Amino acid sequence: MIVSANMSVPLNLESKGEPVKVWHLLCHASGIPALAYAEALVRYVTGAGGKWVPIATSEDLVAFMREANQWAFSKPGERWFYLNEGYVILGHIIEKVSGTSYDKYVKENILEPLEMGRSFFRKEEVDADVDVATPYINYYQEWRMYKIWHPYGISADGGLISNVIDLTHYIIMFLNRGRYGNHTIVSPDSIEDMEKPRVSLPLQVFGGESYGYGLTIIPNFFGHKLVGHGGSVLVYTAYFGYIPDKNVGVAVLANGNGYPLSQIGLYALAMMVGENPENLPFIKVENVYDLLTGTYETYKGTMDAKIVAKGGILQIEIRDKYVDIVVPLVPENLEGNVKKFYAFQSGGKLPVEFIIKNGGVELIYERYRLRKVSSLP
Repeated sequence: MIVSANMSVPLNLESKGEPVKVWHLLCHASGIPALAYAEALVRYVTGAGGKWVPIATSEDLVAFMREANQWAFSKPGERWFYLNEGYVILGHIIEKVSGTSYDKYVKENILEPLEMGRSFFRKEEVDADVDVATPYINYYQEWRMYKIWHPYGISADGGLISNVIDLTHYIIMFLNRGRYGNHTIVSPDSIEDMEKPRVSLPLQVFGGESYGYGLTIIPNFFGHKLVGHGGSVLVYTAYFGYIPDKNVGVAVLANGNGYPLSQIGLYALAMMVGENPENLPFIKVENVYDLLTGTYETYKGTMDAKIVAKGGILQIEIRDKYVDIVVPLVPENLEGNVKKFYAFQSGGKLPVEFIIKNGGVELIYERYRLRKVSSLP
């Protein structure tokens, strides 16, 4: 089956007066921000709360998106917005063009040729498998993991339940430019098309990060192009990545959510290309945060404060019976022995410094000088 990437979506989907085409959906550049139906479904099914959007079929999703034009923020192709609903529409298009269900089409044309025999969409298939990982969900308010169930109902937007062995077959297909064994899944030109940058990503860590057709592209990962994708539906999380010119790849799966699997994957890929993973930007930040977090005290212990890491940043916590102060710290310069941050205060920026000297850490915050006296458990 061949579907042109310039094909218009069959529900007259528009963004800022211009038609949304298939290629816009493939690279999340429709101009329509996420409508969060999948997020609502996951939260409802797992008991996390929120509203449930009753969508059972791709036709329901198409009906759900009839007024999505009013939610458009930018013209198609201009800006990246991860749109799960767009991939449900792509699955809908496959069903209409092929005349078969999305999961059956994927099974016959991708999973079976790739020998991905333990990758499933349907509950009855998962239940029939003799060795399925139990899904867990992290209740952050209690800091405990609880057994839960899979949120069935997600389809072309991330509903495939797989395993690392099967995903390695998928990676091999990309590294072999569309081939696996004696099977040609797609042409080499199609693989190159998928890996071509189409729209810039808002988060830039290495520089030049962009999105292709269903794939993220890091153009300079220690001098190599790195291609991959990851995601989570809370009770299962996945990442796969590969470096074409080094012919290496990695797949990481978890039956829950927590530390980003993409960062674990990037750590492994750095080692595969002979680089020190401690030089990865997020590892450098983590190491600094590990050094700075802990309990601090002023002169003779007259006041204490905690430095904790939450949501990717540090914060100062000063709490007692009468005081509950939490101050987020935005990193400004983490190099050298003086780590510089700032806090927002009274509409301005308040400098905050951590000074590393003589094997210890000092904190200069507002009028106070504090010394680290212990690490957090």
